Amino acid sequence: MPATRPPHLAVALDGPAHCDASHYVTLARLAEQGVLDFVTLGDSFARPGLDALAVLSRVAPVTERIGLVPTVTTTHTEPFHVSTAVATLDWVSRGRAGWAASVSGTEAEARLFGRRPAAPPDALWREAGEVAEVVARLCDSWEDGAEIRDTSTGRFIDRDKLHHVDFRGSTFSVRGPSTVPRPPQGRPVTVLDGTAEHSRAAAARHADVVLVRAKTPQQAAALRADVRRRAREHGRDPDTCKVLVSLVVDLGGRESAPEPGLLGGPPPAAGPHFSGGPVELAELIARWHEQGAVDGFHLAPIAPHRDLERIVNGTVALLQHRGLFRTFYPGGTLREHLGLARPANRYVRTGAAS
Repeated sequence: MPATRPPHLAVALDGPAHCDASHYVTLARLAEQGVLDFVTLGDSFARPGLDALAVLSRVAPVTERIGLVPTVTTTHTEPFHVSTAVATLDWVSRGRAGWAASVSGTEAEARLFGRRPAAPPDALWREAGEVAEVVARLCDSWEDGAEIRDTSTGRFIDRDKLHHVDFRGSTFSVRGPSTVPRPPQGRPVTVLDGTAEHSRAAAARHADVVLVRAKTPQQAAALRADVRRRAREHGRDPDTCKVLVSLVVDLGGRESAPEPGLLGGPPPAAGPHFSGGPVELAELIARWHEQGAVDGFHLAPIAPHRDLERIVNGTVALLQHRGLFRTFYPGGTLREHLGLARPANRYVRTGAAS
């Protein structure tokens, strides 16, 4: 089915690790000039480097509109702390936060914490889905307007508007309520990988944005259809689940390029690899989107600064010239960029914790 809405575009700030936050500030500001929906910053217990969520908290006050989505590893990490950290990022960014849930499956990573051994993928992604669920519940554990801040009576919180979540998962339990008031977006945007079977099940149930790896528009369309079908089976409106293709891009000089394939460079796990020019990338994005194969693209530049400049000043500029991509942000929050409504608080709706 042909697309009727402009594509969503996001970009990864990954690359060689930098311990100077100004590197990421420069890249995020450049992406914001291109009116991209959001930037992501990867993270893993398997490699040294700065904490992605902390880095994007530094980026938040020096950007204005672009969404900020750090990777957060749910394995070995306390779900309550995940929730408060992500909610805090939403507050300091004034409603532009998301988080990309990831898992940790190696014994070496498990030994860093010493709490439990490594687990198989199905168990790890089941736990990741449970963490996504409890993060959403903890965000809802404060009703809007729960803060009174009445100095005359000494009342700071309306306790009738706080709720225990009483969640028990396969590896943890959380009572709540959160220590952070309900974020500006209600719930920060949840991003999950939906390529593999284990992660796709969690993504269809919990994610606002699902990232998939596909070499052809037909493959992408099949993955998108499957995610939307599963979301519907969970009682979700499938239009609230945006499916973006993750594509490694190298805009280093080739004048033309074929459809993306694994052409060397990054390992296959990083995603299909496009090597070509900004014009060819714009044509690919337009063609795939117009065919209704995807809701957008998550681009991972080989050379972050060089390729991001060419994406913004070449690819995005061409799409804007053709009327295929917006020229300004439609609102101030990441949910507004993605066309997602602010979710209703489940405890106001039901009157009690689940």
